[in-house]
Amino acid sequence: MNELKLTVRDVLSRDSFKCANVIAGETGLERQVKWSHVLEVNDFESLINGGEMILTTGGGLQSDLPSQLEYVKKLIEKDVACICIELGIYFKEIPSELIELANKHSFPIITFENTVKFVDITQDLHTFIINQHHQMLSQLDTLSRKFNASSLTPNGILKILLELHQFFQQAVIFISDNGRSYYYPSECKELETNIRTYLEISSSVHTEPKIFTLDEQAFALMPVEGLGQTWGYLCLQVKQSMSDDFTFLILDRAALAIAQILLRNRTIEERKQHSEDEFVQNLLNGRDVDQDDLQTYLPATSRNMYYRVFIIRMNFPESRFDEEDWEEIKLQRSMMIRTLFKRHGFFPAVSSSKSEIAVIASFIAADHLKLDKDRFSQIIHSIMAMKENHFIDRKECSFGVSMVYKEISDVTSGYEEANEVLQLLQAAILDSNFYEDLGVYQILLPLKKSGCLENYVQNYLGPLIDYDEKMESDLLETLSVYLEYMGSKKEAAERLFIVRQTLYHRIEKLEQLLGDDFMKPANRLALETAIKAYSLVKGKAY
Repeated sequence: MNELKLTVRDVLSRDSFKCANVIAGETGLERQVKWSHVLEVNDFESLINGGEMILTTGGGLQSDLPSQLEYVKKLIEKDVACICIELGIYFKEIPSELIELANKHSFPIITFENTVKFVDITQDLHTFIINQHHQMLSQLDTLSRKFNASSLTPNGILKILLELHQFFQQAVIFISDNGRSYYYPSECKELETNIRTYLEISSSVHTEPKIFTLDEQAFALMPVEGLGQTWGYLCLQVKQSMSDDFTFLILDRAALAIAQILLRNRTIEERKQHSEDEFVQNLLNGRDVDQDDLQTYLPATSRNMYYRVFIIRMNFPESRFDEEDWEEIKLQRSMMIRTLFKRHGFFPAVSSSKSEIAVIASFIAADHLKLDKDRFSQIIHSIMAMKENHFIDRKECSFGVSMVYKEISDVTSGYEEANEVLQLLQAAILDSNFYEDLGVYQILLPLKKSGCLENYVQNYLGPLIDYDEKMESDLLETLSVYLEYMGSKKEAAERLFIVRQTLYHRIEKLEQLLGDDFMKPANRLALETAIKAYSLVKGKAY
């Protein structure tokens, strides 16, 4: 790449600069020269784009020292490559203050002791630069052809990275949005983790090419995009803290070829996802499934292989998604969730609808660890910590997780359990996402389905409920709090925000309606169960 980047040092080696002297800014000789410009005026801001080699006889520098310093400062701010001054009538020597300023900013000042023809210099440099641009375009065309050819072969992404490495002689990595990465050469694998972490924790949205520094190493970053989404990032290690435009042009061509590969893969993935979605729905709803599908979408059974059914419920109207966008959203959503589960060591089978994502999350665990909930909790935390996207709105998500099962024939039971957790969460009856934390509700839920709960509630709480409705009182709430605090009048009164005398009066009323012995252990247990049963019947916590 160095031969395609004209620097100040390169210019100094040309015949037209044999009599030139670098008197300041020698540390800036690697600055890129994009063009040359003869400048003899003070007001030049609108004439400069950056990267120019300024040629002057000093006509714009013949004023007082403060003006000269301001002149050079403006050149530095405009990112000029350097300034070449012909000493003579207008400018006989360079003030030490200008030399100090140039050295501070690594801005080369070059002088000509003898008269030179600026026209010869500009002609020579412009011819070289134009030829250089032609060579760059030729190389860009050649590389683009190679990228496109590689995109049509097996392992196309890795072959594109190989082409980039051979051209730049630097490490190159592609990190995809599904958690997979490619890199060349193999020794740069250690860079992948740090770059992925940088991309995940960085507060900025990486939608534009840029240079970033990580552990004192500079990388050129090029997003790989398709269908309006970012599918991954192409990262090239670079020697300079900044890279030229040609580098990003090449990376852009490589990114386009990679996007073509990913688009084909996603078309295949979409077809597979449709089949997987249908398979999972059949399992969850107790319909027959093909034995070959079991082997395709679920891991092989083994002594330590278990699973839970994990449901994500989206609490917003299905009309939120346009039908023309839904298929792409569905694919992106399923891939995102599948990747997340795989990162935590699961073997997921995923089904996604507009309002629900269902996952049969298989995993391997020793017997004493099979009930562990940490990894599932981490997944919930990861989803809730996601940045806003079009696929999952974390603010509208609820999560239900079934018990641990081994036999796939129990998957319908797991699906039912996960839905029951969601039901209790929605009613604010439960504050856990796991079915094993339901406690007595595990017994009450089947009774609700059988229609037995209403009679039970009426037997134990009927007089109290009738009294509250007639008198518009809160005796049921008082009873619930009183039982929760094990009959502690002080704590119950504080929780109800009433004075203790008022509580005494309410307890007397409870005794009239429920009997003097309502706080005996057996009666208390029956009443506590009846209150929870009433919460289920009414769909809200008491």
